[in-house]
Amino acid sequence: MPESPPSPVAFVLKGYPRLSETFIAQEIAALEARGLDILIVSLRHPTDKKRHALHDQIRAPLLYLPEYLHQEPLRVLRGWWQARRLPGYRRALQLWWRDFKRDRSSNRIRRFGQAMVLAAELPERYRHLHAHFIHTPGSVARYTAQILQCPWTASAHARDIWITPDWEKREKLADCRWAVTCTAHNRTHLSALSNPERVTLVYHGLDFTRFPEPPTWRPRRDGRDAQDPVRLLSVGRAVEKKGYDILLQALARLPADLYWHFTHIGGGPLLENLKTQAAELRIADRITWLGSAAQDAVIEAYRTADIFALASRRDRDGDMDGLPNVLMEAQSQALPCVATTISAIPELILDGETGLLVPSEDTRGLTVALNHLIVDPALRSRLGMAAAIRVRQDFGMAGGIAELARRFGLAA
Repeated sequence: MPESPPSPVAFVLKGYPRLSETFIAQEIAALEARGLDILIVSLRHPTDKKRHALHDQIRAPLLYLPEYLHQEPLRVLRGWWQARRLPGYRRALQLWWRDFKRDRSSNRIRRFGQAMVLAAELPERYRHLHAHFIHTPGSVARYTAQILQCPWTASAHARDIWITPDWEKREKLADCRWAVTCTAHNRTHLSALSNPERVTLVYHGLDFTRFPEPPTWRPRRDGRDAQDPVRLLSVGRAVEKKGYDILLQALARLPADLYWHFTHIGGGPLLENLKTQAAELRIADRITWLGSAAQDAVIEAYRTADIFALASRRDRDGDMDGLPNVLMEAQSQALPCVATTISAIPELILDGETGLLVPSEDTRGLTVALNHLIVDPALRSRLGMAAAIRVRQDFGMAGGIAELARRFGLAA
């Protein structure tokens, strides 16, 4: 007998499309290519002015929920009117009220309002909800699934894990059918809050069909030529956990007679603060701020740079990176990376073998590591090529997509 087709799935995302979340887009595109019927549900409208070419390959329809309830009051009222008649509404309301008593925030109210709208408007064939990020998308998926009395699952990543209180993660993990997370560091933490078999490690990995083979040759710059400085690069949002203020301090401590130029790609709320800091440190003339960029431009930047740097740290809210995709992307182009030992980064970068690692917040150590790579093109070449080999062997997306496809009921 022929196998029954997999159940259609509604992916609940915080925002779509987003330049910083290519890992989600590549997952959706790959699962679509395997035959999964996907509806993208977004809690927010896009804020990026650009989009990746990958987003144009995705055929999934889009449903945007009211970003703020007061902006679409009639839609929210219609959602409540229909949701209250559904069999799981009363239980969902009780669940939400228990959560609200522990988190008396407007955010909590907004998520239940969005869940009512989603329960009312979700096409009937989508009776499996999958939340990308366990915090706010997880809340909307959970409340909606309770109203509709259907299963929900989750992918947990980085910020969503570290800013969500343990009680909430524990209850969501007990309630969802299964969960995946993208680093061993995350899995250890989440498994301690639930049945360990409920949480599976699924690295995002890279879709190497979208990345060229690494350059076979790079200029042997060594920081002695003022007309041809060593090119340093970083890609990431200008937010506290990325540690760009620390990176600027480390750059400012490099010897005055060492010639380098730093390029940053990315937007973010702290960008103007960082530009001011660079001016105060008297290194502004050695820095180019490119802002957000599409992936083809980012890949070209990896290929023409000499060093990639990222000074990830835990911010004041407890948020921190998991395993930044930009590190994998840079390594795919044989670009040697300097990063920190925080979170899951050591799962990717082997210190002294495929890159250099320093403790988080260690400005002096970061300066020393950068100096080593700037003056030694042979070291850069050795680390970069070793990184390119390892990332292609161990961090391709095929294995992760195969595991997700199995969980969503797709044939091998």
